[in-house]
Amino acid sequence: MLATVHRAGNVDEPVRFGRIAAALDAVDEPLVFPVHPRTRRAIDAIGWRPAPHIRVLDPLGYLDMIDLAARARVIVTDSGGLQKEAYWLGVPCITLRNETEWTETVDGGWNVLTGDNPDRIVRLVRSISPPPHRPALYGDGCAAARIVDHLW
Repeated sequence: MLATVHRAGNVDEPVRFGRIAAALDAVDEPLVFPVHPRTRRAIDAIGWRPAPHIRVLDPLGYLDMIDLAARARVIVTDSGGLQKEAYWLGVPCITLRNETEWTETVDGGWNVLTGDNPDRIVRLVRSISPPPHRPALYGDGCAAARIVDHLW
């Protein structure tokens, strides 16, 4: 599992962040958690000591983050970009928000919104199963080749 939490609405509200942290603690499987500086302050503020199955890391560069995301069984995040990258990578996503700009990933069954509800987060981590097919919501991946052909 891969988790990221960094949005002000989630980490600057101690009760909300505590609910998300409790959900991550309750998921009993290996979880990699690269921690944003804002999130580090929230962890310190509530005195959270992550459960042993959670591996807390310093922030990662883009390529390392994508490598982790591609290898994850499921991604739990409040990031807008990571929701879309999860879809491209074929990894189901649980979004710790009540709304998203990527509604097509939700409509397609590859992304589920949970807010900070710990029971819902844990239940979905254990049971999420995306559809067998992933439509090309964002194109077929061949735009660069078509552009080159057009230019030459």
